Amino acid sequence: MARDLRTYGRVTVRINHEATGSWFSFNKRATYEQVAAFFVRCAEIFHREAPNCKIVLCLDGCKSLNEEKMVMEDIFTEAARAADVVSVDRYLALHWGYPADVCEDNRSAQRTPVGEIYSLCKKSADRYAVMNRGVRKPMVLSELNADGDVTGPYEQAEMYEEFCRMLREDKEDWLSGITMYQFRDDGRLGLEITDPNNPNVGIEQPLLKTYRKLIHEEPFLPAMTVGETVEGPFVLRYGGAEDADGITVAVELEKKPVFFELYFDGELADANLMICCGGEWFYKKPGVSVIDMNSAFFNREFEGGRIFLSFFAPPASGENDPTQGEGWQTDYYFTLKSLPRLRIRYKAILE
Repeated sequence: MARDLRTYGRVTVRINHEATGSWFSFNKRATYEQVAAFFVRCAEIFHREAPNCKIVLCLDGCKSLNEEKMVMEDIFTEAARAADVVSVDRYLALHWGYPADVCEDNRSAQRTPVGEIYSLCKKSADRYAVMNRGVRKPMVLSELNADGDVTGPYEQAEMYEEFCRMLREDKEDWLSGITMYQFRDDGRLGLEITDPNNPNVGIEQPLLKTYRKLIHEEPFLPAMTVGETVEGPFVLRYGGAEDADGITVAVELEKKPVFFELYFDGELADANLMICCGGEWFYKKPGVSVIDMNSAFFNREFEGGRIFLSFFAPPASGENDPTQGEGWQTDYYFTLKSLPRLRIRYKAILE
């Protein structure tokens, strides 16, 4: 498995997640001491065979503010030291009885005050640092949400937003990332539920609007910095969604455009690109020659002025190129020989 992942750039691998639980098959086949030793062994293999992979340890963390240590801390200390990233999964509310029952009482569900969950997560990060001899490794919440089965759709969004508000106001930099669990879940633990009349269609929940707003705010918004002026051809480096070198072009607009399109002629059509236009993201896969960027202006007030186009080039297949020399496992390079043509119009073609 480690060898299979060598070409896929930067990957995080969570081995035996929720390792101190009792609900997965590995906990039924092995002791917790064996699970911890297995994690250490797997981490050694991945570090040797696939150094591009970061290994994530996920424990239950601190379950009480009154207890000094986290759950099974002594058993998993060596595992914490072997990991690259440490984590816990936390639910502000959870109906674990789904789909066996309907959540009408507290027999198969729980709800915890947001502040208590926040404090337990932060305490878990502190205990991980103790386990790692004072070294703070990146700490993530690999799963975080409130279950709409318990709270209903409106309080679900409010609880998630409250947790993010507490994180935003916290002056201590203790958390590296959050993963929303999950995008679609028919047990109301997601941003969408499935349309029962068409499983290919999702029904947006209020949480999706809240989540969309949060990821466009600090400190959750990825940062972009502008470097020196360069001339083509442009060598673009892609190390990951939060570590890439691209090219940014300033475009002066008289007013909000009626048409704003990019044309990729000749070899440019083969490029695989992520394009940011004024904060809105677009994808161009290989073979596509025209990208309509108008939607970047649909929901914004714009009276004209300067807007920026930024181009990044992840590998189209998802795999890095071993022929690119030293560092190929973590970085992928693509040469953009020229920039696309712009078609900008400020009024309808026929009036």
